Amino acid sequence: MATHSHHDIRQSLLSRIQSGEWALGALIPGEMQLAEEYGCARTTVNRALRTLAEEGLVIRKRKGGTRIRPNPVRTAKLTIPIIREQVEVKGQSYRFTELKRLDTPPPKAITETLHLTSHDDVLYVETLHFADQAVFALEKRWLNRTALAPFGSLPRQSDLSLNEWLVKTVPFSNGDMRFSAISADAKTAELMTVPKRAPLFVIDRTTWSDDSFITTTKLLHAPGFDVYLQV
Repeated sequence: MATHSHHDIRQSLLSRIQSGEWALGALIPGEMQLAEEYGCARTTVNRALRTLAEEGLVIRKRKGGTRIRPNPVRTAKLTIPIIREQVEVKGQSYRFTELKRLDTPPPKAITETLHLTSHDDVLYVETLHFADQAVFALEKRWLNRTALAPFGSLPRQSDLSLNEWLVKTVPFSNGDMRFSAISADAKTAELMTVPKRAPLFVIDRTTWSDDSFITTTKLLHAPGFDVYLQV
């Protein structure tokens, strides 16, 4: 029996949608039926369908199954930027300072969200990125060293930032990104040298290689940061 990743199944389901196998608004087979058809776990099918839902191609309802969206939503494709380039394109000088590098178990929310197991070797790194003398972003990152092991040792403080090393070195099959805004608490404000309760633009991003979590990052950007999306 062939083994399929959630990425493979997502691609197959997308091809079937695009070929017209299922009409717009049609109810598609359930997770158990698809899992039997593809010879994989139901959780793998669930993740593939969740990705299609996030892309605006299907609608999922609890106890109501999954339907092809009658009017597919056009989505933006995002690339992961190199922070150094974001700073330098503005004509500013870039540098970074690594604040923490800890071998510590992640919080329960991270473990559950990323489906981590006791076999995953996870590292936490906290980094400040600067544009000239001002803080450009505070980066809080969890890395799965088990998944990263084939790509060599992680760079140290004197080398590339982890952001740049990952973008240039480690391929990923899929990911997700969430945008939000918060007010800086006292500790964050002190680290970023901004007033307490200053508005911060937050990007939460997670990348995967098939079923293996690679890294999840929270980037807190200082006031004045902007985002450009091309659709």
